[in-house]
Amino acid sequence: MTSSTWRIGVIGAGWFASRRHCPDVVSHTQTQLTSLCRRDEAALAKMGEAFQVDNLYTDYRELIASGLVDAVLICSPHDDHYEHTLAALEAGLHVLLEKPITIDPKQGQQLVDRAAALDRVLLVAQNPPYWRHCERLRRAFADGELGELESASISWVGNALGVLGREPLPENLPGVVPPTLFRGDATAHGGFLVDGGSHLLCELIWCTDLRVDRVTAQMDDDRADVRAVLGLEMSNGAMVSLVQTADSQIRSKRQHSVYYGSQGTALVTGFPFQLQVQMQRGTQKWSEEELPDLPTPLDDFVSAMDGGTQTRIKGATAVHIVEILAAAYEAAQSGHKTAVTKV
Repeated sequence: MTSSTWRIGVIGAGWFASRRHCPDVVSHTQTQLTSLCRRDEAALAKMGEAFQVDNLYTDYRELIASGLVDAVLICSPHDDHYEHTLAALEAGLHVLLEKPITIDPKQGQQLVDRAAALDRVLLVAQNPPYWRHCERLRRAFADGELGELESASISWVGNALGVLGREPLPENLPGVVPPTLFRGDATAHGGFLVDGGSHLLCELIWCTDLRVDRVTAQMDDDRADVRAVLGLEMSNGAMVSLVQTADSQIRSKRQHSVYYGSQGTALVTGFPFQLQVQMQRGTQKWSEEELPDLPTPLDDFVSAMDGGTQTRIKGATAVHIVEILAAAYEAAQSGHKTAVTKV
């Protein structure tokens, strides 16, 4: 199906949707924000007023059955992704889904398989495929510029205690409504590694086009982590360390990634991001604005619905991220190296 305007509804119309996805849908030339859904009626009314949407639902099934949407954007809590996405796909809708695809890797694969069987677009909005420095890094590996990955070190240090429910939220937090605190609910959602760490894992496997075979992990809490360190054994034998700290005294986010290849070294620093590639013949540096523009997740989603392109991130990649996460929590709980099981 090709449409000049795609009608999009949002399931989980909350803080993050108000900051990123809803403004994108409103400003896109081929999309119309027609419907919003969340269980909190007062917050839902506030979202409807902010984005001038009259079709408001507290039950996602009513939005799906409304006849007012061609696609849905799902920003609900992580452990609701499977139920909400499957229902939307079965109703014939395309789905743009916030990361991670699911908590359970098997459920994630079921969604990928069902979307393919129904010829529906299912796109998981991981950051790296839409970041310019990651595209440049991916090409450096794909073209052989860096040679074969030999080792890497990835670290993220910031403060997410507010959204994890560990301290009061800042009064000046951007967004139409404040975040709910599902990210800190260990019984259903894991810890910060599931939330922010999925982007770091996506950077690693999307940019290098390698899989992770085995994981070791240490966490401050193996059910609701704030701090985590992973040792990752890649499919080509390279060893990678990944460290995430979400309770830093410095509130601004700091990220460094170093990729050691057989022909050179790539250094990523952020935020904002800069990329430096060191070769024997010299060093090249790029700031974010010096690299070519890329589509947003919504641009990618619309293009795929129009039938023009494949999405920049494959379903298999989104599922593999959850496979790694599942193995990491198992490794942290057992204290042993854990194989990453392909579902």
